[in-house]
Amino acid sequence: MQELLHENKVFEGITYAGKGISGREFDGCTFKHCDFANSDLSGNSFSECVFDNCNLSMAKLNGSKLQDVTFTNCKLMGVDFSGCHDFLFSVAFKGCTLDYTFFGKKNLKKTLFDSCSIKEANFTDTDLTQATFAQCDLLRTVFERTNLEKADLLTAYNYAFDPEKNRVKKLKISAQGALGLLAKYDLVVK
Repeated sequence: MQELLHENKVFEGITYAGKGISGREFDGCTFKHCDFANSDLSGNSFSECVFDNCNLSMAKLNGSKLQDVTFTNCKLMGVDFSGCHDFLFSVAFKGCTLDYTFFGKKNLKKTLFDSCSIKEANFTDTDLTQATFAQCDLLRTVFERTNLEKADLLTAYNYAFDPEKNRVKKLKISAQGALGLLAKYDLVVK
């Protein structure tokens, strides 16, 4: 990974835990079974990349560009995405662990979260318009001043947030999930 530009490469089994790389461009690259836990990946550009079965827990991404990046079966615990470059920011998550992540003020319109654990994450001031949370566990995840208009939480579970503190017009939820919107009232529903 010493080169500055990497195009259509496959990186497999790389252990880069606790190390740092910056100023690199990855275009159309695939990362398989790589360990980037506690790595400093700030200032890199990832475009049309796939991370498959990688560990990026506590990785730093300040100033990094993530454009059409897909994370599949990855561990991303404690990652702060708020510092990523906003221009063309686009990600998708399938089967990932996103516990304790922070997405504050990110534009995540139409983002797919599929079969993910997103416990105690934070989506404060985030735009989740038309985002999909399919089979996602949102236990104690924070939604404050979040735009959830037309978002799909039909199969998501364990979420509880105040609809008065978020934009929820045409939000798709299940009847069971609606109870999570009433949590602040401490009602007993039988």
